[in-house]
Amino acid sequence: MRMIGFPAVRVAGFCLTLLAVFLSPALVAAEKSGPVDVVARGLEIMRAADARLHGYTDQQVSLEMTLISPSGGKASRALRVQSIETPDGERTLMVFETPRDLSGTALLSNNRRSGADEQWLYLPAIKRVKQIGARNKSGPFMGSEFAYEDIVTPFVEKYSYQYLEQTPCGELTCDVIERKPKDEFSGYSFQKVWIDTTHQLVRRIEYYDRKQTLLKTCTASGFSEYQSKYWRPAEMLMENHQSGKKTVLRWADYRFESGLSEQDFTQNALMRSR
Repeated sequence: MRMIGFPAVRVAGFCLTLLAVFLSPALVAAEKSGPVDVVARGLEIMRAADARLHGYTDQQVSLEMTLISPSGGKASRALRVQSIETPDGERTLMVFETPRDLSGTALLSNNRRSGADEQWLYLPAIKRVKQIGARNKSGPFMGSEFAYEDIVTPFVEKYSYQYLEQTPCGELTCDVIERKPKDEFSGYSFQKVWIDTTHQLVRRIEYYDRKQTLLKTCTASGFSEYQSKYWRPAEMLMENHQSGKKTVLRWADYRFESGLSEQDFTQNALMRSR
């Protein structure tokens, strides 16, 4: 599996953003040969990154989720995850296997390139399927630092973009793109996305809350290429800078093109997923 908006800005923050855009070395160098369209450039890079994630038809993967408290306490969950590409987007089914009190709990996401996404949560203890409302998608997914909206695929069409700069990121060089959710109910005003210039993979995302304050940072690592065409991470770390909590996702045993169908991603399948 994989997993996986910028409203009114304060004057000081706005000035800093302008400085970051117009004084970055990448843009200054580019201006020698002509003006840079930061919107078109940002969209171009994000489309290249998006293409790296898709074309897989269907996939399955095992997931270990570890919740880490500010004091260092840990709680682990094991899940199995499967996804399938559809004509208008992607569907994903996540099923908890452990701990015992969560076993059988499952989340079905219908992610669309255009139009509203849909998510349903199955709670086996009460044998009930609950739809996650648009206003609730900014809430935490099963106590983790990943929100429900973080679980859905961030299709290019769901955001507007602006190129910021090119900067070192570890041993690599990354393009930094600002993206703003078009969804009015998103819990984020904007995000900053680091995409490496070597493989066009998303290495880091900073999430800013509705008050323009840094809320979380997600870093992805341990990327491997499967079947010479599918790039996937081995680990993702989400750090909440406001609460001090962390969530680590570790992916293993990726399998592609195993013959899943859209019938494996219905509400009936959700209830049978245990």
